[in-house]
Amino acid sequence: MDRLATTIKNSFPKKRIVIVGDLVADQFLHGTIARVSREAPVFILRHDETDTRAGAAANAAVNIASLGAEPILVGLTGNDQNGELLLESLRRSKVNRDFVVPDSSRKTTTKIRVLAGQHYAARQQVIRIDYENASEIDASVRQQLIKNFEFAAENADAIIVSDYNYGVADQSVYELTLQIAVQRSIPLLIDSRFRLIDFPNATSATPNQDEVEQLIGKDFTAEQCSALREKLGYESLLVTCGNKGMLLVQKNAEPQKIAAIGSAEPVDVTGAGDTVIAVYALGIASGLSFIEAANIANHAGGIVVMKKGTASVSPAELIESIETNAKLDSLRSSA
Repeated sequence: MDRLATTIKNSFPKKRIVIVGDLVADQFLHGTIARVSREAPVFILRHDETDTRAGAAANAAVNIASLGAEPILVGLTGNDQNGELLLESLRRSKVNRDFVVPDSSRKTTTKIRVLAGQHYAARQQVIRIDYENASEIDASVRQQLIKNFEFAAENADAIIVSDYNYGVADQSVYELTLQIAVQRSIPLLIDSRFRLIDFPNATSATPNQDEVEQLIGKDFTAEQCSALREKLGYESLLVTCGNKGMLLVQKNAEPQKIAAIGSAEPVDVTGAGDTVIAVYALGIASGLSFIEAANIANHAGGIVVMKKGTASVSPAELIESIETNAKLDSLRSSA
């Protein structure tokens, strides 16, 4: 465990990670339930505040920045208020925004989560409203994204493709990420919402249980995951299974199960997958083995799901979690 803590403290801050993919403005609308409407049998929600945070690929970038490394983000926003709020959130988190493309023909992808409650009571999510783009990305914007990625990838220690199926990570962008990763011998990590099959021959990926079930069916086995890894041409595949932990399958190695960290009842799982791939990528870029990087990512995921809203993890939190669990494991083994 000393090796992991040392890597977090000394190696993570030296790494430059490029994240290319879909940027989302995660908005949390907080309100107080005042009364029941006379117009319809619904509650009236009095708006208190709206908090805008970086979501999707932008959240992965924030998590990399929170651990002291340098994230370089490539994606696009609309020329609208939500885009401005998203960019301001990234600025506060010290994320490089130089390679984000503003597209006046599109609106910023936004997810509004309405959190409602009475005075002095915990706010609960009652509905989510998504603002998406139906049209494809313009060819000139696509070319600018590709150009920006080529500049951003110079001197990168790893590349993350964060695909939420909103159009940025198309075939042309992915082929370029793969080409650069191979040429520079750096890891290429994939986080894709139900399109993993479209991103072959990368270093590794972090699909969740639902995404793997879509590919190989429910109640999948470790052997089936190993076959999926081989089919995709990955060196490893890290399957996240919520409070059941993780499953790591690697080339020429036995599958390894990783127990979940922390409470079995998460506070909020929003953006946990972004945290996992960010920390996993940093670990691999820092020279850790797949299992070591997966273990650190597992701790990071366990930390952020206990926070409200889209969240990130700090080096101190990560090291404390690793050291605390190491002591508990030691006590259990000596009992």
